[in-house]
Amino acid sequence: MKSRFGIALIFFLFCFLPFTESWAQRNKRQEPPRPASRSNNQRPASSYTSKSKKAIEYYEDAFSFFLRRQYGQALELLEYCLKKDPAFSEAHLQAAKIYEALSEPNRAAYHYKKVVKQQKKNPKFVEAPYQLAQIYFQQGKYDEAREQASSAIETPQAAPVIREEAKSLLANIDFAEEAIQHPVDFQPRRVEGELHQFPLQYFPVLTVDQQTMIFTGRRGITPQYDEDIYVSEKDKQGNWQAPELLSENINTMRNEGTCAVSADGRTLIFTACEGRKGYGSCDLFVSYKKGDTWSVPKNLGAEVNSSAWESQPTLSADGNTLYFVSDRKGGLGKMDIYRTQRQPQGKWIQAQNAGKSINTSRDEVSPFIHVNGQTLYFASNGRPGFGGYDLYVTEETNGQWGEPKNLGYPINTFEDQASLFITADGQDAYYSNEEKRQGQYVRSEIYTFAIPAEIQVQNRSNYVFGKVYHALTKEPLGASIELVDIRQQQPLSAVTSDPVNGEYLMVLTEGSEYALYANKENFLFKSLTFNYLTPAEAHVQAPIEIDIYLDPAEKGRETVLNNVFFDTDKYSIKEKSEPELNKIAAFLQENPTISISINGHSDNVGADSYNQTLSTQRAKAVYDYLIEAGIPTERLAFRGYGAEQPIADNDTAEGRQKNRRIAFEIL
Repeated sequence: MKSRFGIALIFFLFCFLPFTESWAQRNKRQEPPRPASRSNNQRPASSYTSKSKKAIEYYEDAFSFFLRRQYGQALELLEYCLKKDPAFSEAHLQAAKIYEALSEPNRAAYHYKKVVKQQKKNPKFVEAPYQLAQIYFQQGKYDEAREQASSAIETPQAAPVIREEAKSLLANIDFAEEAIQHPVDFQPRRVEGELHQFPLQYFPVLTVDQQTMIFTGRRGITPQYDEDIYVSEKDKQGNWQAPELLSENINTMRNEGTCAVSADGRTLIFTACEGRKGYGSCDLFVSYKKGDTWSVPKNLGAEVNSSAWESQPTLSADGNTLYFVSDRKGGLGKMDIYRTQRQPQGKWIQAQNAGKSINTSRDEVSPFIHVNGQTLYFASNGRPGFGGYDLYVTEETNGQWGEPKNLGYPINTFEDQASLFITADGQDAYYSNEEKRQGQYVRSEIYTFAIPAEIQVQNRSNYVFGKVYHALTKEPLGASIELVDIRQQQPLSAVTSDPVNGEYLMVLTEGSEYALYANKENFLFKSLTFNYLTPAEAHVQAPIEIDIYLDPAEKGRETVLNNVFFDTDKYSIKEKSEPELNKIAAFLQENPTISISINGHSDNVGADSYNQTLSTQRAKAVYDYLIEAGIPTERLAFRGYGAEQPIADNDTAEGRQKNRRIAFEIL
């Protein structure tokens, strides 16, 4: 699988490296270029491996151009230099470093080989075998890389840091060769439909229902063509339609790229490097969707952005946790993964480094947080791998990230791999596949593949969706939707329903029991319950569509408490009921003029007197809890109705379960 890093690097070199003359322009010259001034730190001629004064002069002039990052002029002078003395090791070493900077590894390797062959015992050039080993490793030439790395280790004059790096490289070679012997199942295929309309399309992200894809597109292969964010929808047959510009509020005449979207497709964070007010070279911006309209983007602020480079965002399912990449000072490597969270009032907290469990002394890039909030995919060149950037996955347990796992061969190869998007069920991945001709990227298309079972997410996700309405007028409502883990008694995520159409979507991940609350000021909250405690239960579930009707908080209105639990034939409240009971207490504290009655109900199984007594005892247990929570007794009442007021058919198990309930009614 090929990487998008190649495209990004070409654009970076084109835009930011000094202009390099073409070979035709050079050949028009009668004399080689000369620097504006000579360096004051030139070495005496006797310290060079060459005795040719003219070769040394060309080399020193080339070195001056190199210091100015004028690589084209430096390389031309090195050509003249090496014609005068083909065995001039310093010139070969300098040329090799320039070609590495220009991402031309084959030419760099040619010059490093010259140095290694000519200077096997010269302590001034002991770095050359290691540098050559690195190039071989990044090209997947593991035997050649092992030979050169071993040579670097066995050279007594080599600096300790070079020898340690060479040992690390040998360990990587061992890892790669072993992993290649045990490949994972990897069968990528091009995404079909009308999706591909441009030479370059990349950085795909999908909504959790897999019906909407947002990606970056470019209508030409050079930086002169604008980079915009596009959206494609699936039709009823499941085919991707021709993409359209996401929004005039988001796309400009400048570049927009590397975006992330929340699970419901209503929060978008993207990268912009120019044309908008920012803090550094590239900043992150956010836009929110209401109805069919995206808001004017806003900079995420100094808590997220810095004077450095920020890019490659990924969002949690609810859009409230953001991971991104930055090369700011104070990190563990040059590029690290950072994390920040959005507070209820919309402000983002100060971004923090994701820590040593994820980041290394080298580079970590292209994070992707799965909708389960527990699985993080990312790319790194600082961990055991195949060369360059490899893809890794790590799982979070009790707030700690586990040891990242390499996704294996041939998902990873000696080429750079980066930036996966994984579907909610953990089954499929999306990425961009690149085609290169004569050193230039000419095509980038979006591909997909099935994730091998051994590297799938540990906990898959489902989702519940629908619309929130006013129970009386049936008008759509913008309400807050909260998800609580009732076993851990911790809030997990929060979204808002669209105020225009009432739509909401909330992700549910296997492994626990959940309470879902719909809240709006001046309305009674509604609670739903979901038991995804075991994986088997979650896997058989399809997405759940539930429309929620909120009753105004007025006399006579009642809401069922679906997350208050009792053992069979008992009235002691289970501990996992506390989040719901605390919700009632909070509602009463926020509405001090409201009084309520706690009403207990049962099914029709058993004697009427027994059902009446048990339903009264359960209502009394909730009443007592609220008093202990500080609610005045004069605002509370309780009553048991037994089987008098069924809300479902008592002839079915499902109906009887609905009839066994606790509710509260406004008095």
